[in-house]
Amino acid sequence: MKIKRVPLILLITVFIAALATIFNHYHIVTIPENTLIILRWIALTSLFAYGVQRKSLTTWILISMVIGAEIGHDFSEIAINLQVLSKVFLKMIKTIVAPLLFATLVFGIAGHSDLKQVGRMGWKSLLYFEVVTTLALFIGVLAINISKAGVGIKPPAVITETLEKVEPQTATDIILHVFPENIAKSMAEGQVLQVVVFSIIFGIALAMVREDKRRPMLKAAESLSEVMFKFTNIVMYFAPIGVGAAIAFTVGHMGLGILLNLFQLLATLYVALIAFLLLILLPIALIVGVPIKKFLNAIAEPVSIAFATTSSEAALPRAMEAMERIGVPRKIVAFVIPTGYSFNLDGTTLYLALAAIFVSQAAGMDLSIGHQLVIVFTLMLTSKGVAGVPRASLVILLGTASSFNLPVWPIFIILGIDELMDMARTSVNVIGNCLATVVIAKWENEFDKNANHIEIEEL
Repeated sequence: MKIKRVPLILLITVFIAALATIFNHYHIVTIPENTLIILRWIALTSLFAYGVQRKSLTTWILISMVIGAEIGHDFSEIAINLQVLSKVFLKMIKTIVAPLLFATLVFGIAGHSDLKQVGRMGWKSLLYFEVVTTLALFIGVLAINISKAGVGIKPPAVITETLEKVEPQTATDIILHVFPENIAKSMAEGQVLQVVVFSIIFGIALAMVREDKRRPMLKAAESLSEVMFKFTNIVMYFAPIGVGAAIAFTVGHMGLGILLNLFQLLATLYVALIAFLLLILLPIALIVGVPIKKFLNAIAEPVSIAFATTSSEAALPRAMEAMERIGVPRKIVAFVIPTGYSFNLDGTTLYLALAAIFVSQAAGMDLSIGHQLVIVFTLMLTSKGVAGVPRASLVILLGTASSFNLPVWPIFIILGIDELMDMARTSVNVIGNCLATVVIAKWENEFDKNANHIEIEEL
């Protein structure tokens, strides 16, 4: 699609305003602050007017991110207090996840009574997840060994940051974590994988009962799934406010200065993630025959939500709906995306590999490639067992540092830009899981290439 003249002018205006602000902040050029404020707000007013004309939810989410960044920069104290709005949005999204997964999985499995397909989807999904995450791991190791972002970093005099302590995860703990002991507890704690396991077993059991007993429960599951998708649409009216508030809080409490301090590490992660998208996910999409343009249009909204909120869970309902719209059957969407949230965290796996080697570089430890691979493969396994833990990736790194006698202080340095890193890795997690649904649907010969992809234009 050709870029229209008006959006192009808007993009140029916003880019110039942002660039001038950054250059002025680092004293590359000197521009009066009042001039910069006027320039930025003219650009934002133009964007707002364009959003009113466009009436697209995705457009409004992207515009709200820009507005949120400006509020965070100019009114940092107000921006920090806006975090409550992003938390409201995340809480509302979390109420959707468990009932939506339960209803769609149960209806998808019992409604078709094809239990063999459930088994096929299971091993195909796990095989695909393992191959892709392993490739992500290697790209992370390669990127940090090329950039050497940790070399030459000096330890801070005082460390004030603390993290929630988590006991090391054994193989037994990881296995037990998959299975629920109380489904209500699993739903309340947001344990997605446990909800998936319960729903799959429930769906299989429902498929095995007599037709007269199965039909009422099946109808209830189908109705519940439809209601939860409508519930999602209602909650998404609040998405631009929640997303904008999340960005405003991030910029407000971190400021622009943090970008320069750890720019090399941040740039290494972003370049590595882009390389993963272009060298791994794009070729997979082309080989499988994914309609690229349709796919990108579909994921724009859930990815932007994931980027702003740093929460894959926040993007899950919209991602499921988007994949269904472009032709992936609901039963495959409901199975693959939630399972991928535990086994197909491409962005997080790449980040963990990169961060672990960064720690060793900062500590001046010259590790062999073999030793590096032992560390990152350990990280890939232990990351499966800490879903729902605050700052989970950093907690995993702390546990790994202890296990391999690495110093802890470089991990606390990462804390300074962890939110900015989390935005990127969470977005890649969502993209990877959305692509996985299309790959499995193609593999099962159930992808509907003629599906009517209709973007939700009205708020």
